[in-house]
Amino acid sequence: MGKIVISTGGGDAPGLNAVIFAVVKSATKLGWEVYGSRHGYMGFLDRDELVRLMPSDVEGITSTGGTILGTTNKGNPFSMPVKNFADEEMLVDVSGKVMDGFKRMGFGCHIAVGGDGSLEIAHRFAEMGMPVVGVPKTIDNDLEATDRTFGFDTAVSTATEALDKLHSTAKSHDRVMVVEVMGRDSGWIALYSGISGDADVILLPEIPFDMETVCAKISENELHGKHYSIVVVAEGAKEEGGEVRNRGKGEAGRAEVVLGGIGEWVAEEIRRRIGKDTRSLVLGHLQRGGSPTTFDRLLALRFGSAAVRMAAEGLFDRMVAWTPPTMSAVLLADAIRCRKQVDLKSDKVLTARSIGICLGDKE
Repeated sequence: MGKIVISTGGGDAPGLNAVIFAVVKSATKLGWEVYGSRHGYMGFLDRDELVRLMPSDVEGITSTGGTILGTTNKGNPFSMPVKNFADEEMLVDVSGKVMDGFKRMGFGCHIAVGGDGSLEIAHRFAEMGMPVVGVPKTIDNDLEATDRTFGFDTAVSTATEALDKLHSTAKSHDRVMVVEVMGRDSGWIALYSGISGDADVILLPEIPFDMETVCAKISENELHGKHYSIVVVAEGAKEEGGEVRNRGKGEAGRAEVVLGGIGEWVAEEIRRRIGKDTRSLVLGHLQRGGSPTTFDRLLALRFGSAAVRMAAEGLFDRMVAWTPPTMSAVLLADAIRCRKQVDLKSDKVLTARSIGICLGDKE
């Protein structure tokens, strides 16, 4: 193999540095040189953005958040935003230059760490001839091919801790607290944190909700002497017959919109319909930060070392997937085919219903 390169793309997630640590340690043990591409693919385009990674460079980073290589949400080489001589932003395909840089620098493999967007880009490069191994990274846990993605457990822990703190202030003021969490079109963070954080209502993208049902649950609490409520809302949740709320378009070169605003809308509807003092809170990027949990550290280390083993075996255009109890290699094309959503017949959903949590529907 000789030399390999690792990049981290998309939104940051707790555990990224643990992946880098495992890749550097595992590859160095095989006698390979490891390089890191800063801010996604910039290292392939600019040598100043390419760094040699020695074991001494990664000591102590496993417990830290973020990524020592930096990351970006607007670094798609197939549609890269650049400015022309008139200082106008335009989208340019620089994928050919990335391939030239990869070959010129003599890399034998690219380990691409990212979510569905970053892994789709990696797959496109694999189709162009780049030996690629993907590592799944998203706090949303919405990649179908793997049971769990690193970063998710930490995000859930952060959200659950926030809910724990909100119980005391909600109870003190007899308030309804509406908490909006991340997750895009999947309700994993909302479901896990909502159950663990003793929420009264959890609104998921997978279940279009009815505001009358939500308000009825809060009113029921009042009848039973509980004068406060906690409502957890996934950013992609929507009312029956309604649309997903968003804050506008995303970064240049990205087609999707930026979700958000549903928490405040739900809070306003509760105030309007039943007259309760209601406040909303958006956890936002707080869920991405901080030190990874033990679970995420171990999972990230396992992903990183498995990626190196796959490279050694020549298993390219594939992603490392955790299929308990082992790691496996799945085709990148299969990994990015669709986003994983909450199974409404799962024991977690059944648990929520059994312990009296309202999911916004009439069941």
